[in-house]
Amino acid sequence: MLKIGELNDSFYFSLLIGLAGVVVGVAVGFGAGAVPVYVGLLLGVVAVIAFFFLRFEQAVLSLLVLRSSLDPFSAQQVPAAFAIGLDGLAILYVIVQILIRRKVHTDKFFWFFAGWVAFLAIWLVLPILGWGILGKTYLMDGIREWVRIFSWLMVYLLLMQLKGRIHPQKAITALFFSMIVPLTVGLLQVFTPSLLPPVLACKCVDSTIGHPSAFGSFLFLFISLTLWKLGHAPKRWPWMILLSLNAFLMVMTKSLTSLLMFTIFIIALIAPKLNPLRFIGGILFIVVVFYIFASTEFGHEKLNAVLETPIFNRELDLSRTILLSAGDGNSANWRIAQWTFLIEAWKQSPLLGYGLATSKFITIERNFAHNDYIRFLAEGGIIGLISFIVFLGVKMLHLIKCLRSSPVLSPRRRLSFIMIAIFVAMLVGMMTDNVWTHTTLFFYWYLLFAVLGWEPKYWKMERSE
Repeated sequence: MLKIGELNDSFYFSLLIGLAGVVVGVAVGFGAGAVPVYVGLLLGVVAVIAFFFLRFEQAVLSLLVLRSSLDPFSAQQVPAAFAIGLDGLAILYVIVQILIRRKVHTDKFFWFFAGWVAFLAIWLVLPILGWGILGKTYLMDGIREWVRIFSWLMVYLLLMQLKGRIHPQKAITALFFSMIVPLTVGLLQVFTPSLLPPVLACKCVDSTIGHPSAFGSFLFLFISLTLWKLGHAPKRWPWMILLSLNAFLMVMTKSLTSLLMFTIFIIALIAPKLNPLRFIGGILFIVVVFYIFASTEFGHEKLNAVLETPIFNRELDLSRTILLSAGDGNSANWRIAQWTFLIEAWKQSPLLGYGLATSKFITIERNFAHNDYIRFLAEGGIIGLISFIVFLGVKMLHLIKCLRSSPVLSPRRRLSFIMIAIFVAMLVGMMTDNVWTHTTLFFYWYLLFAVLGWEPKYWKMERSE
């Protein structure tokens, strides 16, 4: 028998569905004679919303799995539409939960994350008020950047609502389905080079993620998760095959940043419990991956380019490096020049910078920063950079808290170790590349971040396979 509270919840939910049906009916009636295409689109949206509320767990996981296949349609604004649609569904779901007096799951990190995202909106308001060297020139770019970050917050919020409704390990395992399309396309590009985008002169594999470096970081994240699965999976051989396939494709992206992140990850992972076996195994794995990378012509050139920088070549100073970067084809020297130009530009607006997503417009290179810390310094000034560092620091503290609150040898504790190592690797990768722009990487990162934050009691739930 239904309790009074449950009966009221059911009544309010039915009332909301009824009102929504009336609104849709009126809209369809008025639109049928005007623009039939819009009517079809509206009915499609209604179907998605209905599925979202009636099969919430399946709908959320299906949408999250779908995200890794959308970047090839960026020219048609599909990823942007997906992000906005997902944001709308998350907000609508929370509103409905509040109206029918059901609990909305959040945690302390969510509110900190939400406060930081709200704080970033300052760099959208100030240009509207007439502040800044660039004024409103690149305001739309800033709005798109803010919405992109806001979408990660909504992903976090959505996953929090699955707490108690699905086992954490089952939710994480479902994410591996998001690899099916990227891995398939990546392998096709390896064995059928004609499928590679013409703009990629290096013949680097980018799959469905849109850029080789972004695909490399995506693979790096799932290599890390695969290692976690290997720690407690009853059948290890399927995960070993997946691990080998991911490592092979990560090398074929020819992304030195991804390999650097992977190296830092292995070091961070084995450092707390270092023993001869772990040390030898970690070193051998790193050596094999780098050997395969260096054996390619592109990889050999990349490694040589790093050696021809002021860090390793004492005959080069900063001024000469900047001069050479214009025509020597050395991407490492080009990065040093770009960082120098951005710092010089930042000095013109040191406190608040130039605004969100403006770093690619304020130097003669007209390109991304290739260093996320310098990017935040140029775009947000000293205040923006400090807020970014504080945000990263709180994330690390949250991961450590999850680690300490997990039982010894539990899957949650092992995942905490894995994610701390991933995070350390990401912090290093941000020094040499545009890791912050890797939308797909952070989409799944914050999804994992939310699941890890579920209290240990939810990890002890009986799994329903």
